[in-house]
Amino acid sequence: MRQLRLGWRRRLLFAVVFAVLAGLVSQTRLFWQPDEAVYDLMVGDWAYSPDPRLAIISIDDRSLQQLGQWPWPRSTHARLLDRLQQAGAQRVALDLMFPEPDRKDASQDQALAAAIDRNGRVILPVLAAAASDEAVPEELMPIPAIADAAATLAHTDIEVDADGVARGAYLKGGMGTAHWLALGAALAGHETPRPGLPAATNRAASPYQWQRDNYVRVRYAGPPGSFPQMSYVDVLDGHIPEQLLRGRLLIVGMTASGIAARLLTPTSKELWMTGSEYQANVAAMLLAGNAITPLPRWLQTGLTALLVMLGALGITANVRSRWLFAALAIPTPFLLALLLLHGADLWFAPVAAIACFIALLASWTLWQMRYWRGQANRDTLTGLANRMRFEETLRRENDAARRNGKPLTLMLIDVDHFKECNDSFGHQVGDRLLRQLGRTIDGIARRPRDLAARFGGDEFALILPDTPPAGAEQLAQTLINQVRQLQVATGKGQHTRTSVTIGLCSAVPGSEDSSARLFEAADGALYQAKEAGRDGYRVALPRPR
Repeated sequence: MRQLRLGWRRRLLFAVVFAVLAGLVSQTRLFWQPDEAVYDLMVGDWAYSPDPRLAIISIDDRSLQQLGQWPWPRSTHARLLDRLQQAGAQRVALDLMFPEPDRKDASQDQALAAAIDRNGRVILPVLAAAASDEAVPEELMPIPAIADAAATLAHTDIEVDADGVARGAYLKGGMGTAHWLALGAALAGHETPRPGLPAATNRAASPYQWQRDNYVRVRYAGPPGSFPQMSYVDVLDGHIPEQLLRGRLLIVGMTASGIAARLLTPTSKELWMTGSEYQANVAAMLLAGNAITPLPRWLQTGLTALLVMLGALGITANVRSRWLFAALAIPTPFLLALLLLHGADLWFAPVAAIACFIALLASWTLWQMRYWRGQANRDTLTGLANRMRFEETLRRENDAARRNGKPLTLMLIDVDHFKECNDSFGHQVGDRLLRQLGRTIDGIARRPRDLAARFGGDEFALILPDTPPAGAEQLAQTLINQVRQLQVATGKGQHTRTSVTIGLCSAVPGSEDSSARLFEAADGALYQAKEAGRDGYRVALPRPR
């Protein structure tokens, strides 16, 4: 089957339209949920071995059973920190909030502050919180005595996407400006986090709003349970050997059921991850240098548009392998996303490009089908309707004329002495003559329902609905005059002329009159015109039966 062929301008226009569409779709993140599903698929089992220094001291159910109801006295945490100092722990993130002084025993605050000061390597959390839904959020910090003793403060804001999955982290955050490191980043010892997308500049940002910066996708070391965990009470009571604590990067956090925060991650599947494990994964990711950075919005949009544009140019190329190219184009964004993710720790969201590729293929296929349908009813040499369409249109217009009582005109047109032209000048000149005649005859069919057709080698026809005999004769004479003026190049500056003979029938079909009767009448008139010497026309009416 003949393929639709486009010139380069139309190909370029087609490609640019879909590229702009793809860019808009990517910019609006219309397919963010499928994109996240693809991301989860790519990273769900992408585990690695985290830094062996990282471990969690978990406030688990057994610790609560042995040490009593939460919250525990702050002196208990002081004892734990002293034990970790004695064991030689490298750094401790105490992921517990102390926003108010102990109102029953002030010595508890002093004991904890002193232990933190003695340790010298304790990180304490900062959290954005509001007293109510209507209240302005504020930085929830440890009381000054405890905060001043800490080596540093770090935020514990956990980024959870709209579908409830924690995929990313902001490495910096703070009220008014992003000035606190994330807890996991501080535990890893990163003072100035380099990876991540910078926040968009917002000069109107309120000093009372929580600001975040340096966004990354967390590459999780594995499912929940990927980091060693030691029970708080075992460490406190000395049941954990000191050599297992020496040089460790430790997070002390809540893991007990019903109290600890629970998170879904791309690696957790049906299991929940605690906030302490989340921060451990942030630290492990930074220590390993494999943070995943999403492409900037402008680059994501531009790359999506470029892929779709190249795909459109390939699919519309005038080559036989274009459908193979189309089949390969659909998975290309997915493969590119996989390559960038695993090869460069960059995340490219591919679904917008894939969706636009599919829309592109659907549009191109529909365009092709429309073209093929047109080709099935079109004469390939002249571009006029072919015999199949001519017969179908004649039947339809004959029925319409019978219903509305308006005249229908049929002209049958023969090229005079066409065989002699072919014999004298060759088929190439004959084809050129037929094409010029086709354009001339098509010029007579000006109205939407008029139809010009070629239904034989040198036989043409015109179907002219709602055309009375007088108008039909005038059109026939006009056509004869125009053909007489045609000059067909025969080569070497020479030209030849031709003429046509027309059989004309114009009538209102009766209830028994078929399109075949109209054709027979026009054909009879054409025979009479030929007998009369050609280069003219004759008019006939259908004979009643």
